[in-house]
Amino acid sequence: MSVLQFPLIEIHGSPRERGRMHGMQAADRIRLGIGHYLTQFSAYGLGPAAIGRHVDAYLPRIQAFDANLVEEMRGIAEGAAVDFEAIVLLNARTELLYEAREVRDAALASESAAPDGCTGVVVLPSAARDGRLIHALNWDWKAECAETSIVMRVRRDDGPDVMTFTEAGALARAGLNAAGIAITANYIESDRDFQTPGIPLALVRRKVLEAQTYAEAIGVVVSTDKLTSNNLILSHRDGVAIDFECAPRETFALYPDNGLLVHANHWTNKSALAKYRDVGIRNTPDSLYRDLRVRSLLEPSIGAITQDDVIAALRDDFGAPYAVCRAPLANRRGNLTATVATLMIDSTAGTMEITPLPATNRKSTTYSLTQPASLAA
Repeated sequence: MSVLQFPLIEIHGSPRERGRMHGMQAADRIRLGIGHYLTQFSAYGLGPAAIGRHVDAYLPRIQAFDANLVEEMRGIAEGAAVDFEAIVLLNARTELLYEAREVRDAALASESAAPDGCTGVVVLPSAARDGRLIHALNWDWKAECAETSIVMRVRRDDGPDVMTFTEAGALARAGLNAAGIAITANYIESDRDFQTPGIPLALVRRKVLEAQTYAEAIGVVVSTDKLTSNNLILSHRDGVAIDFECAPRETFALYPDNGLLVHANHWTNKSALAKYRDVGIRNTPDSLYRDLRVRSLLEPSIGAITQDDVIAALRDDFGAPYAVCRAPLANRRGNLTATVATLMIDSTAGTMEITPLPATNRKSTTYSLTQPASLAA
């Protein structure tokens, strides 16, 4: 697979206008992503009609959560000249797979072979050499997403500007906003997932990024019902970070230890573990040492940790091929999984430095909320 840098698109205007601009600028990547997921859904016996039924069931919930997000998705579909249902699919891929009762067992079996993993890191200013907060992530998922993801800069008249790294056609994955808020996410799973209705995770993350204050961002996380568990790390450039292990209807907070916060793909909050069974760890046993490895590599430098130190830790290859940084690897269904990207978020500078497929590539691009993208070594 050739390694290309992620394209930057900029959108503005009303939600519908923003969506159309997104769809037009990223049409090729949107169609490619839709093709990947439709192929996957078809393998589970889930055809367009069934997907449409599930989308129809989701829409009232999403509309009540934020009607503007529905408008933006409709605009994306118009701009890319694709079906609206396909855009909802991109924004609710995990939820749609699991909520489809007729394919539930097949979906679980497949996803267990390639979970949407991640290793997230935050270094508080007190632990950093330059006194600035560091927030970083390795995103592990389908290697093909290196060809379908984008960086999107959203100019807003009704709140802070947003910059997000996401799959084309989706509203958000990870990113930051002009108010100094940043978010990354990690796969976790509990025995009570997919039992009650909830809002797709991509929309929750976008809503967080539209928040004007850190309290508002936290409020979105803790007050929004989700169909599935997820770990969300929220930071603020002024030196605050909280990790939220989210069950569908309950949220548990974790705080940095000695200025360092690391989270992989297993539950760690003791109160959460007393109530929920971690059923995801059986599919991601490497999570236990990925967390440990990154933490142990950074702890000796607490008080003087640099962005380069964090990048080096996120490139750790212990336990390969199931390492912190993993090269493309075929799973049992023939899908390639990999560390799709490493993100270095600097909410003080308002930038994200992103390296595609970092196990095989060292070239990165720095994206700014205020300046054009520039290549970085």
